Amino acid sequence: MMANQDVDTLMQAPSKEEEYPTIDRIPSSYNPLHSFDLAKGDQKHYQQQYGDMYFLRLAMLKPAVEEIAADAWGEIEIAGESVRRVDRVLDVRQGELCWVAGTVYMDMPLKPNILDDISKDHWISAPPPREKYISPTGQDQTMLEDESGRLRLIGTPLQISILVTGCIIAVMGTENANGDFEIIDMKVPDLPRQPQRWERDQASAMLANGNEKSSRKGQKDRREGSKVAIVSGLGISGDVGDTLTLDLLMEYLLGEACGLSTQQQVGKISRLIIAGSSISESTPLHSRDEPLDKKANKKYGYDSAAYNPAPTQRLDDFLATLLPSMPITLLPGEGDPANVSLPQQPIHPAMFPRSRNYSSMPGVTEPGWFDSVTNPWEGDVDGWRMMGNGGQPIDDIFKYVEGDERLEMMENLLRWRCGAPTAPDTLWCYPFQDKDQFVIEECPHVYFVGSQPNFETAIIEGPTGQTVRLIAVPKFKETGDLVLLDMDTLETEIVNFKVFNES
Repeated sequence: MMANQDVDTLMQAPSKEEEYPTIDRIPSSYNPLHSFDLAKGDQKHYQQQYGDMYFLRLAMLKPAVEEIAADAWGEIEIAGESVRRVDRVLDVRQGELCWVAGTVYMDMPLKPNILDDISKDHWISAPPPREKYISPTGQDQTMLEDESGRLRLIGTPLQISILVTGCIIAVMGTENANGDFEIIDMKVPDLPRQPQRWERDQASAMLANGNEKSSRKGQKDRREGSKVAIVSGLGISGDVGDTLTLDLLMEYLLGEACGLSTQQQVGKISRLIIAGSSISESTPLHSRDEPLDKKANKKYGYDSAAYNPAPTQRLDDFLATLLPSMPITLLPGEGDPANVSLPQQPIHPAMFPRSRNYSSMPGVTEPGWFDSVTNPWEGDVDGWRMMGNGGQPIDDIFKYVEGDERLEMMENLLRWRCGAPTAPDTLWCYPFQDKDQFVIEECPHVYFVGSQPNFETAIIEGPTGQTVRLIAVPKFKETGDLVLLDMDTLETEIVNFKVFNES
């Protein structure tokens, strides 16, 4: 974590004659988007049907995938027969070479269904959650559907491609005598348009003062060499024994646990992004199979046996210690005190009695030094468009596919242009009615996913020159890894924290 000369410096007695330079932290340019904010109070409803989400998603992404398919297959002939475009799934005719676009539905018997919830209501033990939905007996089927009907897909492309419920694709092939559509080729919407660096900040500056060039030059000069730290899975439980590694992380970010050369590098970290799972999962509530003791005395206020305030208090102390030195963006995740369904809304300020003093005041559009945001989240940091989540969408896609290639899942998610394709089928989400907010309308420069098994990173490219840095951020409590992202080159590095036990 630190160079040898830093260790020697820490072991020396302080000198009264030596002058210690003041190291200033590089400022962060931060312009968040509010793409996943839900309506407040009575404006938020859960009575509507989820089926509308699939129609909205298909309406938004079908033109994009049809344009790609038309360019690729428009002049193709196979055995003297030209490929014909079909508007609807039910318009496919047996033996006719054609292509059609629609929504994928994975018919998998092992997927959870509403009957599991009904079984709980009837005092029947529900099956335990499965690691994978894949059937060992080969009963899984891939369907393509739209507003007209559903078509079963077969063919070699299905064996080499990742598909999950909710993604929009176009397929070319023929219908056989069994009524199955044999795929010859397949297309996805692919990466959307990618904004230029500083594009959104320049537009805001032009509206404010009309001086685009000087504003951009000032931003570049002040933030050259800056880095963004990304961490996930802090897993704070409030126990005394699990705070040492967290204290090492805090002291490193504050420049207290290192020498001068490392302090200068830490001073380049302009922002900390916490990508979900900050709180360890609490003890679950009693199930119906475990009746409560009715003879127990009634308690007023909160019961310490049912609610433990130590984890959130420890997280608040951790944030409040860092905030005077650096700005923080906090995403909720699985197990955090936020709504379970996506998009998770910001963790309530009441959970942070100390840290909330660094948040923006109600009604103020400018983000505060402490920004508690949604999951998923997107925004501009130092001019780059960044998008990330707490890991739930990738963890759910993992259950649909063979293997554990997290970067491949992340790449496919971007190429499908959908931030949570399996919602609402197997991933809880809000029932959108006017617009599917999970549709990716602009391609990010950086896409990070928290709470992953290991650190992984790669760069993918799009059809029109887009480049995206993918980052799988591991759980800090299990790995001790902090990811540093260079905001000039978008290169990554890892800082690892470990506590060595002599025994």
